[in-house]
Amino acid sequence: MIKKIKGLLNPAQKKSIFALVVLSILISGIETVGISAILPFISVASDFSLVTGNKYYNFAYTFFGFSDAQSFVITFGLVLIGFYVSRGFLNLCYMYFIQRYSQGIFLSLGTKLFSNYVHIKYQDMTTRNSSDLSKKLITETNNAALFFYSLLLLISELFVSSFLYTALLVVNWKVTLALTGFLGLMVLLLIKIVSRLIKKEGLKRNQFQEVYYRTISETLSNLKFIKLMAGEKTAINALHKSGKGYVDAMVMNNTYNTVPRLSLESIGFSMLIAALILALQSGQAISSIIPVVSLFGLAMYRMLPSVNRILSSYNNMLYYNKSIDLLYEDFHLETHRLGNDPIKFKDQINIRNMSFGYTEELILKNISLNITKGEKIALIGESGAGKSTLADIIIGMYTSFSGNIDVDETPLTEKNMLSWREKIGYIPQSIYLFDSTVSENVAFGRKFDEQKLKEALNKAELTPFLEQNQGIHTPVGEDGSQLSGGQKQRIGIARAIYGNPDLLVLDEATSALDSQTEQRIMDNIFKVSEGKTLIIIAHRLSTIEQCDKVYRIEDKGIRLIEDKNTLKG
Repeated sequence: MIKKIKGLLNPAQKKSIFALVVLSILISGIETVGISAILPFISVASDFSLVTGNKYYNFAYTFFGFSDAQSFVITFGLVLIGFYVSRGFLNLCYMYFIQRYSQGIFLSLGTKLFSNYVHIKYQDMTTRNSSDLSKKLITETNNAALFFYSLLLLISELFVSSFLYTALLVVNWKVTLALTGFLGLMVLLLIKIVSRLIKKEGLKRNQFQEVYYRTISETLSNLKFIKLMAGEKTAINALHKSGKGYVDAMVMNNTYNTVPRLSLESIGFSMLIAALILALQSGQAISSIIPVVSLFGLAMYRMLPSVNRILSSYNNMLYYNKSIDLLYEDFHLETHRLGNDPIKFKDQINIRNMSFGYTEELILKNISLNITKGEKIALIGESGAGKSTLADIIIGMYTSFSGNIDVDETPLTEKNMLSWREKIGYIPQSIYLFDSTVSENVAFGRKFDEQKLKEALNKAELTPFLEQNQGIHTPVGEDGSQLSGGQKQRIGIARAIYGNPDLLVLDEATSALDSQTEQRIMDNIFKVSEGKTLIIIAHRLSTIEQCDKVYRIEDKGIRLIEDKNTLKG
């Protein structure tokens, strides 16, 4: 666990946690002084003769030039009041610092994980569940922040309890050891029983929360199908079941966490009262034991919550322990950092003996293909034959293939992949649009150039629609909800050609459209791709009629269709 904790912290955070520990030691010393100062104040306030009779009080009385005992005691009290106010402010600052630190952990972990996810190999990402990733980014990182907050609180309270315990030993070691024996036994029992139960609830919390997130993600992503199948009740029941399990785990955790406080307070103060009763029965003068009892009472009043917070923090760390495990796994993911070495595409793309498989079983085997600059080619074949996979390899989504891909005799590698992707325009079947304007969806994170943007929109034949609305600032709605299917595809086209790519790839880009809309959009695509290389993946013959060459992917291989007329019928 220590290795994982250190592995999740950056160098600055490791230095900060050390500084916070030092600050907690300082605060613990101040807490001890604050509690210990009560005993001498009560003593001199109840017996003014101690001011001159005690050598320590007398030294302070003489050094500061007091003329009477009453003014000395009043000043002593005022100094204590100032001390306690300052102590409270310092404690407030410390709580702010550890809250700031723990929430900073949340932000840094979330940012690091998100960076890992967006830089992971695309092939690896396709095997992961998006709802699980969202859970880690949102919930588990927050749980990790609570884990580190509990850790810092535990360290702080350990120092406070240790300092106060030492002070009690000095005052009366016999009573202190007696209290220690009883309370120590109780703490061990609580750790043995309650902590185990809390850790168990933490595992339940993680399991039910995973199902909860997955149910939400899958339901909202497939709402149309669920409605069609009248499956609303099934989805709601699934969410309620996992939500109930999560809530039950939280309820039991919070309940178990109150057990230490209630147990320690009941036993601790009962023992203190019992000690006072025994002292009275033994005939001791009440005035002689009140200062000591007062000190122990105040110390217990501060120590019992401190011990309770230690136990609660320890239990919280057990409860959120699974979050640390989950984050540590993805914190050290092998990311896919690509280079931006220059690469030019003037003549051809040459694929030689390329093989690829998601697992050990190959999908494509010994593929060889030449694509000349400016050529329009189509890839056809049965579903699952590998058409989209081949296109994804060409555009650099999958890099774990055998064989060679050369662009103008320059091997396509991870060192020049970013440069290569800048030369590609990609139009998928389902156009991803975020809830913003047309201009922001077309530029999509690239440098904004209004002239280039309007040219791209004009080539995609979106200008008439935009002129009837708010121009390039027309909102598209969530996932393009305010647009028709054809308008969404045209935004996809404008996005693809905005960067003036050398290679355009259409992956079933018009399969969801009606024939007339498809024909208009395909005519448009061939028009805007003049002088550019075009790769089309399609099933309909009408989509590929204007292509120069048609290749069929089958039996893990590829072959050229010599006569496109053979495809008819």
